[in-house]
Amino acid sequence: MSHDTHAEPTAGPAHRASLADLTAAGLNAGFAGGDFDPLDVVAAVVARMDECEPVINALCHRDDERSRAAAEASAARWRAGRSRGPLDGVPVTIKENIARAGVPMPAGHDWIEVPIAAHDAPITQRLEEAGAVIVGSTTMPDWGMLSSGVSSLHGITRSPLDPSLTTGGSSSGAGAAAAAGYGPIHIGSDIGGSIRLPCTWLGLAGLKPSFGRVPLDAPYMGRCAGPMARSMADVRVAMDVISAPDERDFTRLPRIARDEADAGTRPERSVPFDPRGLRIGLHLDAGCGRPVHPETTAAVVAAADRFAAAGAVVEPLEPFIDESLLTDMDLFWRVRSWADLRALPVDEQTLILPYIRQWAQGGADITGVRLMDCYHSIQEIRRRTVAATVRFDLVLSPVAPDAAFPAEQPMPYPELDRPMGHIGFTMPYNMSEQPAAAVPAGHTRDGRTIGVQIAGRRFADELVMAAGTWFEDSSGLPAAQLAVGG
Repeated sequence: MSHDTHAEPTAGPAHRASLADLTAAGLNAGFAGGDFDPLDVVAAVVARMDECEPVINALCHRDDERSRAAAEASAARWRAGRSRGPLDGVPVTIKENIARAGVPMPAGHDWIEVPIAAHDAPITQRLEEAGAVIVGSTTMPDWGMLSSGVSSLHGITRSPLDPSLTTGGSSSGAGAAAAAGYGPIHIGSDIGGSIRLPCTWLGLAGLKPSFGRVPLDAPYMGRCAGPMARSMADVRVAMDVISAPDERDFTRLPRIARDEADAGTRPERSVPFDPRGLRIGLHLDAGCGRPVHPETTAAVVAAADRFAAAGAVVEPLEPFIDESLLTDMDLFWRVRSWADLRALPVDEQTLILPYIRQWAQGGADITGVRLMDCYHSIQEIRRRTVAATVRFDLVLSPVAPDAAFPAEQPMPYPELDRPMGHIGFTMPYNMSEQPAAAVPAGHTRDGRTIGVQIAGRRFADELVMAAGTWFEDSSGLPAAQLAVGG
């Protein structure tokens, strides 16, 4: 773990495609055909990590010995014809705030003594039960409250596409690992855009599922966990596994894949997604935060045009959130982080990233009445989002107003008085508990990636992923370029 936040980035060599770059389906085909086994794949991923980590800093913990043992057990199952399913032997990473017994769980910030997880989170258990090989834990910024890879503990996590640029956050290491090819599937978390923002700035596919769809052992208002990958197909494979129920999450929904709770309600994937007749909202103005860059707008309009050309009915969706609601959301989070800051010993408070300390101090001395105002604003965000989108099957929008910014910046817009000017499109779907995906939609003139957000009604996770898969397949756009410094 590096504490040097001022290290000069160096461009690593462009690397050749390898087993580390295959999709889950490609790995399954190779395992089943005996072309290679999970040990070969883990060796390729370890080589990729060795090559890329000095530049991108995506991992806060890796245990190559434990990963090799898991791969060896998976290889034996494949040889015996007892595969546990489509994730058996597939390398995955998990964000550091998802518990894995015996592994450090620092929440992105520096400590005098970093806590060690004493148990496995539901996601960790489901992945290991499915035979997935967890190759490491990925970095995040302090408390997950930055949309970048800047951390008081880890230093700076950088984009594999261009190390001078941010990964986005707070699932910064997950995004970097996905873009660099540390295997096909990477689990992040999202309370206001933390899966989708790295996806737009790294050319990835990802899903913030319906609230409660993926069980957590510490559920919190708006927080979800979900997969990030270089293809929506891998996102869908991961969701079938991590959406399995777990009683520790008192907000849990039935899983997407058919189980006793939702038998007969899941759309069959054998039926191709067809945009014809779907009502799609085109949302280009969040009504708050920073204005959208024209290049981003053009990419989202082009995405909507593709759906329209395939028979969807695309209609404009007017802004439904305003600046006062965004301000109250920000203040609510400041108060929460101020409470976390105050709970630390004084000598540990000084270790928190200065930007986060100063931002959290904006939540000090807020009255209970003012905090209640913020809570009511959050419910108003939920009400307005549902009311504005209920007449549509899907809503297309930007993920963020702008493309990737310098890696050293904690936030896209560094002013502390308005730090959340980039989440006007993403955050409402956390509060409304609706699913929202991000898929690659184009590039700026200088080559930075642009994603489109595809949101749906609550519980419509399958439809959102199917739409993302269709768009991805129809666009012909490559996912993250697999070259450090490329």
